Amino acid sequence: MRRALATTAVTSAMVAAMLGLPTPSPATAGPSTQFVVLYERGVSDTDARKAIEAAGGKVVSSNTEVGYASVTSTRKDFAARAASSSVLVGAARNRSIGTAPSQRPAKADLERARTVGDAGKGATVKKAAKSKGEPLSGLQWDMKQIGATTAGSYRVDRGSKRVMVGVIDTGIDGTHPDIAPNFNAKLSRNFTTDLPDIDGGSGKDAANVDDNGHGTHVASTIASPINGLGIAGVAPDVTLVNIRAGQDSGYFFLQPTLDALTYAGDIGVDVVNMSFYTDPWLYNCLSNPADTPAEQQEQKTIREATQRALDYARNKGVLPVAAAGNEATDLGNPTSDDTSPDYPVGTEHARTIDNSCLSVPTESNGVVAVTSTGISTRKAYYSNYGVEQADVAAPGGDVYDTADRHRDAKAGILAAYPQSLAVKNGDLNPDGTPNNPFVVRDCNSKGVCGYYQYLQGTSMASPHAVGVAALIVSHFGKNDRGTRGLTLDPRRTEGLLTGTATDTPCPAGGSYTYTRILVSGATRTTTHTCQGTLDRNGFYGEGIVNALTAVS
Repeated sequence: MRRALATTAVTSAMVAAMLGLPTPSPATAGPSTQFVVLYERGVSDTDARKAIEAAGGKVVSSNTEVGYASVTSTRKDFAARAASSSVLVGAARNRSIGTAPSQRPAKADLERARTVGDAGKGATVKKAAKSKGEPLSGLQWDMKQIGATTAGSYRVDRGSKRVMVGVIDTGIDGTHPDIAPNFNAKLSRNFTTDLPDIDGGSGKDAANVDDNGHGTHVASTIASPINGLGIAGVAPDVTLVNIRAGQDSGYFFLQPTLDALTYAGDIGVDVVNMSFYTDPWLYNCLSNPADTPAEQQEQKTIREATQRALDYARNKGVLPVAAAGNEATDLGNPTSDDTSPDYPVGTEHARTIDNSCLSVPTESNGVVAVTSTGISTRKAYYSNYGVEQADVAAPGGDVYDTADRHRDAKAGILAAYPQSLAVKNGDLNPDGTPNNPFVVRDCNSKGVCGYYQYLQGTSMASPHAVGVAALIVSHFGKNDRGTRGLTLDPRRTEGLLTGTATDTPCPAGGSYTYTRILVSGATRTTTHTCQGTLDRNGFYGEGIVNALTAVS
């Protein structure tokens, strides 16, 4: 045994020398940590594995298509040693790197059904005898805003089952009666494992489970079917695929996110929705003096690894669409970040930032970034914006976009809510009726009931754009020999999505002042400045997406 250990040490040192790594030296062992290690372009998996081993890591799995590996190591200096290799870009801790905003403590009110001060009953709505649309269509102001109605795009094109939309999120409740008809259980995958410290449990959920609710809401907005129950999505006949990369708690690990994008490309997905941004860094900078060298290297690795996975997916025919974010910030002129790294809790430090720092994946190349509008079509008060960053706008809800500036649930976006989660969250009375004004129930003549919740956020805007993109592929796509589905070059899908959007100008005077009367009675006022022209500006990009125009 001693001889074998001695031989291993010598071999490791030799490999290190060959690959430009410093010779291994004794280091204080730390806890076993997971990393995502990115290879330099063109480096073989074999050479990369040797470098990882020489740096003190053990390869668990690798993705040779994109060029990264999942690695464990007990060396505290593993990331630094990996970064010094001539064949490796660097290493990032495989920890939570993306959060569905509903779980972010500082901004939790944006995308959750129950908020402080909620009171009163929800609503149970029965189908009208003579309804021109789905029973709850009267509550879907968002679909009216983009022309996705029975008098609009539904009469021209409802989408095709041969078009696949991937939802990279916290999961999809594939059993929800207003999702199940369009849910592809066979192709759906869960790339996450529950962790006790953040999820409250352990194990791997089935690929039709969403214990958060965020992903189900997104999926429903895209493709709830026209089936006489509840609502209808933007593209009610397309196929939904759950490509889960988010934990129950709303956090995303780096490796599942990269694996999800790779998988989307491999199975022939046409459009993916990404309603999250990359954590632990709200902005990923390369040389911020407020960050340590290790933190700078981690941000570089996250940026490059994500971009490489996006490039892979897009080259396989996938159009990536992302939410712009809910920080009410001009992404073209960010000034400060006092929330990063936001995981583990308590490790954040204030830092001055500039436009060289990117919000990932929103500002990654090849991604359609979507800002959020309210019921009046004004940019939502919370929505990020930026003349360089905003590509299109879509309804995301603004509960303060009301005449009296008081919060109104119906100014949010209504979409599917897992019944199990509604029970767990205490949103239902013993008889099954909602007790939360942000929750609605609809039952059909057969006694089948579906639950829906009002949410707001750019996470709700992005799936509207994704639904329109899916309609475009359905309407203009060609046969995909590899998947027997339809396909369309992402460049053309994106061009039609942005080109058919409704031009929407900056507000008069170039800025808008938001006045909100909070539940506490306090008044909050903020002003955002819009730059650009009618054709493209920071609030709306190239305009508000339009389902009818896109397929006409």
